Amino acid sequence: MYRYRTLKNGIKVVSEKISYLKSVSIGVWIGNGSRYESAEVNGVSHFIEHMLFKGTETRSAAKIAEEMDAIGGQIDAFTSREYTCFCTKTLDYRAETALDILSDMLFRPRLAGEDMALERQVIGEEIRMYEDSPEDLVYDLSSYAIWGDTPMGRPILGTYESLEKITPEIMRDYMQSHYTSSNTIISVAGNFDDGLFDLLEKYFGSHALAKKNPPMPDAKYLCGHNIVRRKDIEQVQLVASFKGIDVMDESVYSLLVFNNVFGSGMSSRLFQKIREERGLVYSISAGHSAYIGTGAFDISAGMSVKNLGEVAKLISEEINIIKRCKLTGDEINTAKEQLKGNYILSSESTSARMQGAGRSLLLGKPIYTQEETLKCIDEVNEDSVSEIIDRVLDSSTLSVSAVGPLNSVENMFSLS
Repeated sequence: MYRYRTLKNGIKVVSEKISYLKSVSIGVWIGNGSRYESAEVNGVSHFIEHMLFKGTETRSAAKIAEEMDAIGGQIDAFTSREYTCFCTKTLDYRAETALDILSDMLFRPRLAGEDMALERQVIGEEIRMYEDSPEDLVYDLSSYAIWGDTPMGRPILGTYESLEKITPEIMRDYMQSHYTSSNTIISVAGNFDDGLFDLLEKYFGSHALAKKNPPMPDAKYLCGHNIVRRKDIEQVQLVASFKGIDVMDESVYSLLVFNNVFGSGMSSRLFQKIREERGLVYSISAGHSAYIGTGAFDISAGMSVKNLGEVAKLISEEINIIKRCKLTGDEINTAKEQLKGNYILSSESTSARMQGAGRSLLLGKPIYTQEETLKCIDEVNEDSVSEIIDRVLDSSTLSVSAVGPLNSVENMFSLS
């Protein structure tokens, strides 16, 4: 059962007590990511994530790591287009140490110029790693293809040029205006007692934060915008993107069922037909990314350039077949059982449960219990799956991105 609290300064808390465990996962979610950034400070959200680990007014970067290691705990963070999360997992009786460290990082970061200079180099290496990883780079190109030169279309990491412009003063001002009480969520899952809420007030509720959220730019989906980054490498990395559903759309369960058959996993049609039966690719899959007011459904594959035309032809055939014939009742029922099994297994992790509840509350989605989620999957039927196939695999929304030894991806797919 989920419990909800609001701290004195307006920060919302969602918690799920799991008394038979000996651990607790805590996440501090900030409703800020690269979608909120101007071009001038592109990458600042991810830069902040790095900098909060570089030390506080009372702890060095080494001290943060040493204190977590000393209690056998884990600390991590990640930045997406719409949020940033700082999270820990510890033994249940070590929760206060985790809260102390997290609050110190968020409310008293050092943000020293010399630390920023070093971390710019680190993020620069991260950017170079992405540039040298075609399977990662192609997704940055895909985002640019479907959202253009907008906050949604720019890279989460930023660019070398934008990072150089970010000073400690710019970062502090950005945090003050974007790390607000109304867009901060604390999510807790695992074993704890009611004393935890007193600790949350002590370490988080006592800090004054701005209340007004920054505006979130719209993300208009662009259709038919294709991009190629030529690289002299052995493979072509390809992404075919269609307009997907947004984060609030309850059709997501029907989409998951459809994609379970079509492109998710080793038993999917794309994997079986193109890799297992024809041996034309090493990797091929399909997946969906949902955001506030927008979304994308992507089919990705990696292959040698000589196989590119045949792979595109086979993907086109599978899209046309599933649009024409949809799914049978047996296929839907099998996919539903697989989804339920995957969901139940993943929910045995306190980290996964903390993330699911925290992300949902932050984005304004309902937080479902396990029983409610399983019911949503059970309610998927042939009609709902047929409807989502027609919505998502709309050829008029197709954009194609590629990295590799080629010059064009025009007219690569033949869709009905």
